[in-house]
Amino acid sequence: MSNYTHIYIEKAAKPYALTDVVTSKFPHATIVEIDDYMEVFARGRQNFSVQKHAPKLIVAVKKRPFLYPGSEVTHHFGHLHFYYASSALNCLYNCEYCFLQGMFPSGNAVLFVNQDDYFAEVRRTLDGHPLYLSISYESDLLAFEPIVPLASRWIAFAAETDGLTLELRTKSANFAPLRGLTPSNRTVLAWTLSPDEVVKRHEPGTPSLQARLACARKAAEAGWPVRICFDPVLHIDNWRQHYRDCIRRTFSEIPLARIRDVSIGVFRIPKDYLKRMRKHRSESVIAHYPYENRNGILTYPDETTRKLTEFVYESVAEYMPEEKIFTT
Repeated sequence: MSNYTHIYIEKAAKPYALTDVVTSKFPHATIVEIDDYMEVFARGRQNFSVQKHAPKLIVAVKKRPFLYPGSEVTHHFGHLHFYYASSALNCLYNCEYCFLQGMFPSGNAVLFVNQDDYFAEVRRTLDGHPLYLSISYESDLLAFEPIVPLASRWIAFAAETDGLTLELRTKSANFAPLRGLTPSNRTVLAWTLSPDEVVKRHEPGTPSLQARLACARKAAEAGWPVRICFDPVLHIDNWRQHYRDCIRRTFSEIPLARIRDVSIGVFRIPKDYLKRMRKHRSESVIAHYPYENRNGILTYPDETTRKLTEFVYESVAEYMPEEKIFTT
């Protein structure tokens, strides 16, 4: 957990109980009162990469919209009504390939404390149709759980809300907040898994592959639906060996019968996001790879994409039925 030295708090956020929860975790932090979180988060001349070394925390009240249609570059897993909700902006981790550094102007983290407003919007949406909702699209809520219990509150809400299914995607090894919750089929816990070489070189600050596998195994054995995500697959040196070992370890650690499904996707990112990434990551091999532009999305050339996807798919298919494997 980052040792935040400064916490910016919107005036409107001060009355919320979750604000007190956040500030209680950092009794020595300097508190700065602001009118609007965008004053800090969206101010000019910020450097995402530099700020990630000493990020600040911003506590705010989210305004509409509370739900967004799912991105075209993400898996929808066959759901017609796929949305995401941003209870937090930015992540505790600092993965080299993360699209957030191209999406946001700031490396600081924002926590929205008005969860009841999100829940009310979900209920209104459910009046029209079922909802598949990703709640950890622009952050890692399970990693943030020691600071503010957003993930556990979402899970409790889903357990009592007909028509709602959540996906909580994470790289965290933090099983503690899940231990006290009753497993529910209405929340899918999705772990992003990477070979050790990728974790070491491109996912600084994240738990090791072994730690993530141990956490996912605990969740599966407790009765939670578990999704495995090999996404993004990166074209690194000796990639076949690294991903073969990662996949073998994954399916030897986690009971196959407990795995709901598997997603596979190569690195892809909107053109404008990558442009911003390259500006602040001059040393990044991933950022400066010669990608191809496919309708505004930059990704590997077709032949490289085919090789990566087919290899990982075929390796996964040795353990999982094909109807449980999703690719982009």
